[in-house]
Amino acid sequence: MDIQYLPGVGPRRAALLKSELEVSTVGDLVRLYPFRYIDRSTLARIADITPGAAFVQFIARVKEVTMPTPKRLSAIVADNSGEIELVFFKGIKWMQAKLVPGEVFLFFGKPAVFNGKMNMVHPEVDKPSSGIVGRDSSGGVSGTLTGVYPSTEKLKNAGITGKVMLKLMAEALSTVLPTVEETLPEYVMKEKGLVPLSYALRQIHFPQDSNALAKATYRLKFEELFFLQLSLLKQKYIRSRGENGIRMPLVGEPFNKCYDALPYTLTGAQKRVIREIRDDMRSGRQMNRLLQGDVGSGKTMVAVLSALIAVGNGHQACIMAPTEVLAQQHFANISRYLLPTGVKVVLLTGSTPAGARRDIHAGLMDGSIGIIVGTHALIEDTVQFRSLGLAIIDEQHRFGVDQRSRLWTKTGAGAPPHVLVMTATPIPRTLAMTLYGDLDVSVIDEMPPGRKPVQTMMFGEGKRDAVYSFMKAQIAAGRQVFVVYPLIFESEKVDYQNLEKGFEDIATKFPLPDYKVAIVHGRQSVQEKAFNMDAFAAGRAHILVSTTVIEVGVDVPNASVMVIESAERFGLSQLHQLRGRVGRGSEKSFCILMTGKKVSTESRKRLELMCRTEDGFVLAEEDMKMRGPGDLEGTQQSGLPIALNIASLSRDGIILTDARNYATHVLDDDPTLETEKNGPLLREIRKDKYAVKDYSKIS
Repeated sequence: MDIQYLPGVGPRRAALLKSELEVSTVGDLVRLYPFRYIDRSTLARIADITPGAAFVQFIARVKEVTMPTPKRLSAIVADNSGEIELVFFKGIKWMQAKLVPGEVFLFFGKPAVFNGKMNMVHPEVDKPSSGIVGRDSSGGVSGTLTGVYPSTEKLKNAGITGKVMLKLMAEALSTVLPTVEETLPEYVMKEKGLVPLSYALRQIHFPQDSNALAKATYRLKFEELFFLQLSLLKQKYIRSRGENGIRMPLVGEPFNKCYDALPYTLTGAQKRVIREIRDDMRSGRQMNRLLQGDVGSGKTMVAVLSALIAVGNGHQACIMAPTEVLAQQHFANISRYLLPTGVKVVLLTGSTPAGARRDIHAGLMDGSIGIIVGTHALIEDTVQFRSLGLAIIDEQHRFGVDQRSRLWTKTGAGAPPHVLVMTATPIPRTLAMTLYGDLDVSVIDEMPPGRKPVQTMMFGEGKRDAVYSFMKAQIAAGRQVFVVYPLIFESEKVDYQNLEKGFEDIATKFPLPDYKVAIVHGRQSVQEKAFNMDAFAAGRAHILVSTTVIEVGVDVPNASVMVIESAERFGLSQLHQLRGRVGRGSEKSFCILMTGKKVSTESRKRLELMCRTEDGFVLAEEDMKMRGPGDLEGTQQSGLPIALNIASLSRDGIILTDARNYATHVLDDDPTLETEKNGPLLREIRKDKYAVKDYSKIS
């Protein structure tokens, strides 16, 4: 039923509920849950009320009502312990008529202090007998915990206050509950000890007590996360049974030659991940694995050895990177690693000349090229392989699902290639289970020996001269410096002005011929970017001023200082990525967070956390708690597969894990959910909201 037809709504309020809260139907309203509850079960004495306390409720008699100004109504109310002033700026006439001196009311509000005196602005006013707005089945009043719903200024101005919202919710429940269908089979509710859906919906809005609220909350959170995992895992089950993978039984000679020639020992975590990948590739099923590893943890080496397993079994591998800079860097590193193996590796990017392209296309088709590294150029129609056995996608959130799926068709091997998706953006475990719920996840959670910690410091504008002196001292000692400016969107003129102004400032403070400063940003041509980046990488420039184009993958071991301007404008994950650009050599490295004049409390907390820890996974968890999962760097494009109304990935990790395990248990027994007992589950996940982009074709 359209929300406008609910008593008390109408077309004007309906339009606001749609635009402000995305509530279009009565069903949507019932699924708009309170984000907190106010306990209305206790009465306070006025003498015991303290300013700044949470909401309080008290019974008092009206002593006097005055209007000090035409827009301010003041009422003094008292009980036998003391008195308090109540202030109203809206609905003055109506409230003046209601607050008759001598009458007793139930007041509810938040105490504050004004001009040294305690008062309460816009408290709720009820007759003591009227209780809380919340109807039980008999039409009476129920519950002492009152829900507080999301709201906006526009809604409040249109008269949709918290109290009105409760009235609308009571109406909505009386409309919906008689016809509500249970979404979970009886056996699931029994095994998991869940209350019925109709009970949960009533108690989440108008709880009888805290125990009933806890049961309702658990039921609704579990259901939401269970269906989310069930829809993702069902795809995985279908794929793992239906998709034959290319069987790769050998480790192969190229792998062994490369491994034996390594100048260092792999970490325990790298060895574990390679074993997991190897098991997938010889299983006969197609691998779809997400490899998470912090900046500098050695993912590239894992990628190279995995690619060599494919080559050793007579197939080819491709490594797709999001930028030319990163592709070139991968190519340079991989070429070095492959020297002992004799495996041919080539680079294909947008700027590869036509003649070289023709040779590459021929080499891919005749199988003489074992490994190809490239950018989006790899997914062009003209690129075909003799036998693509493994596709490795680096920083996968930079590629759209549709772009990646085009690699699927290039195999030539009669079965889809194995897929390894890599990211250096640490994703909290709960988010990884949701965004990539149908991928197997490997984590490199150990840093190679000898990697020195980066000392992180935060400074305001007043310390800029001291920071410049420190940069000069580092350059004098033979080091190099990154200076990064925020560029949130390529079109933001203000950001470019800041970058250009910053570049001029640095060029003035670090003049030629003693200092050379290079600049890199998105408006430059590929050639300009490459020229400036190469100058820095080769040590010809002391300072590289840039936007976040250097965030992913730039490797300059001699750079020991990372200065991040307007650091408060970056998320934790992005700051962590940028910090990972230094500390790659043998020298002590530093990350300096420069802040603007006005920094919010939340931003300050984020930056202080950066100074305290280098653990990317700790930072990612905290980032998700502070900003919410949909806003994490790198996940905006992907978004969550379905909207979560009540569950939270940052707070409900335990329920999510339980829901995932239980979804696995259900699918082990009935992978297609076609048995009669699972009818309700199949009906539910066929609904539009679960029709997510098929993440199983993540390649």
